[in-house]
Amino acid sequence: MTPGVRDVAQIRLDNALLLFDEFVHATVKHPDAATLRGLERRFAERLQIQPSYWSQIKSRSRQIGERLARQFEVLCHKPPGWMDQPHGEAASKGGPDPEEPPHNVPQDDDERFIVGLVLTYYRRHPQRARTRLLDLLGEVLSAAAPTPPAAPTPGKPPARPGDDGTDLWMRTQTGVAPLKRKR
Repeated sequence: MTPGVRDVAQIRLDNALLLFDEFVHATVKHPDAATLRGLERRFAERLQIQPSYWSQIKSRSRQIGERLARQFEVLCHKPPGWMDQPHGEAASKGGPDPEEPPHNVPQDDDERFIVGLVLTYYRRHPQRARTRLLDLLGEVLSAAAPTPPAAPTPGKPPARPGDDGTDLWMRTQTGVAPLKRKR
């Protein structure tokens, strides 16, 4: 993971703590430790979760998933997707545009699950995973319907009729040596 890109789980935690700060400032002018404990319980009730669950979220023992993030947004009167975008100090540090999340980072729980699954498979069986994934992606890429040719751009040779990338895929495939099987 690159140092400039923040994890969605960390952004959600930061935003949940920001929501708690808003709740504290809206409720009490000068909170002390005892008052904060009571406010944490009331904040958890407002979010319709157990106080112990809120404590686990704060201590990073639990993460805020997709459904819980949407629940936070609804109950705190925030727009949909608010929990997934950096706000407060993190947003002012010149991070990526919140309107356009980075495309190389999984955006939701489903994408994180698939990426984790593929990585786990690859780490356990790298050669088998590489072969199977290339075969699968090759099938998907070569089976894709050809798109209508775009207007030729200056400086580029015009595309040959019927050139939908299949020829390139076949040439690439023939240039790759097969992997040796483990004994």
